Amino acid sequence: MIASLTLLVVIVILSIPTALVCIPFAMVTGNATPLYNAAMAIVRTAFRLARIRVEVEGLDSVPAHTSCIFMANHVSNLDPPALLPHIPGRTSAFLKRSLMKIPVLGYGLKLGEFVPVDREGRVDSAIESVAAARRVLEKGLHITTFVEGTRSRDGRLLPFKKGPFYLAMQTGAPVVPISIHGTEGMMAKGSMRIRQGTAHIVFHEPILPQEFANREELMAAVRASIASGLPEWMRA
Repeated sequence: MIASLTLLVVIVILSIPTALVCIPFAMVTGNATPLYNAAMAIVRTAFRLARIRVEVEGLDSVPAHTSCIFMANHVSNLDPPALLPHIPGRTSAFLKRSLMKIPVLGYGLKLGEFVPVDREGRVDSAIESVAAARRVLEKGLHITTFVEGTRSRDGRLLPFKKGPFYLAMQTGAPVVPISIHGTEGMMAKGSMRIRQGTAHIVFHEPILPQEFANREELMAAVRASIASGLPEWMRA
């Protein structure tokens, strides 16, 4: 419980002055980058004080000065805060629409141009989310998505959602597969308890959508890349 309390206390204490300064600045200037950078710094500080380590490999393979679509597997609620601070530049992300309704946090996510997604799987909602993500890419930001659409209960790879691959085929943006493991034992699905440990994040070589004939071939290539960076038992 020490790690859980440390994370919560540090994030709450540091977020209050950050919100008071950076949210009005973003509202007035339309520039959410200082807010984003401050949020990432808070997360890094909280992880360090909670003694949660993050080991990152392959960052040198990420294309410089290019908007990318980062696609990762998902095994824990710790995955987003472990991953996002290590993505070069500023990224938006697909996230549950319900998070946008949380006071202050939701408004900050809106200012950061994060893309809400409905869990019901409605076609019109999916089209709207893909269109919003395309606009984000056109502004020069990255998009990050956990392509299984939900956390795996046992750590093994689940089937991928189609939306991110529609986005990739439409825009031609490089896809950077990411493998995450270690967090599944630090914060399991359905639990609020956080254990100290090490999160392992592997950035793989970018995959170019235009080199594939269709969405299914691209999806298979991304799945194989993500699986290659996971322990054998997680590659189901």
